[in-house]
Amino acid sequence: MDTVVLSLGGSILVRDEDNSQYVQDLAGMLVEVSGTTRIFVVTGGGRIARYYIREGRALGAPESFLDEMGIDVTRLNARLLIAALGEHSNHTPPKDYKDAVLAAKHNRIVVMGGVSPGITTDAVSSILAEHVGALRVVNATSVDGVYTADPAKDPSAKRIPKMSHADLLGIVSATPSKAGPTMVFDATGASVLSRTGIPLSVVDGRDIPNLRLALEGKAFEGTSVG
Repeated sequence: MDTVVLSLGGSILVRDEDNSQYVQDLAGMLVEVSGTTRIFVVTGGGRIARYYIREGRALGAPESFLDEMGIDVTRLNARLLIAALGEHSNHTPPKDYKDAVLAAKHNRIVVMGGVSPGITTDAVSSILAEHVGALRVVNATSVDGVYTADPAKDPSAKRIPKMSHADLLGIVSATPSKAGPTMVFDATGASVLSRTGIPLSVVDGRDIPNLRLALEGKAFEGTSVG
């Protein structure tokens, strides 16, 4: 059975408006795909994690403490997806890669959050992909691929349909060192994928049919890195 790791952005999973229908639809799609593919999902912290990190920083908390708060939020987000998946996934988010591998012995879908301070969930997804021998990592984010510039700030930014691992590393090399960064993919994660040669697909996580194509290794709209 093929294995795929999904890095699911927290901003996709938890939004300002009622998002329960999306989460239900996403869970239904994952259950269908898990019939032929083992899926590991790593959930990000999104805007809720950034809120706690911002407020904690204003209160003088050290970066390692802020990272721990962010990790707590990623695991809470993982529980939200687990609730929608019901009996089709693990019931408790694994806290490390070993626990994730053990959970996969009894579940075709394993959902987890962050692991340790200083490592984003993109990096966790990449390291996990190496641990489990994944065929690909799919990054479901709030943009539909990697762009030449931030499309929210630069209307002339162009989406890059295909790029090498080296190209991605060049784009994300200026990753902030503080807790709670916002970027299309983490530099540490990109470095792991470059070293291992594991392909990366970057897609708009709100487009569930397109996300499914990426998970299944079919042609999709977004950015292919490899």
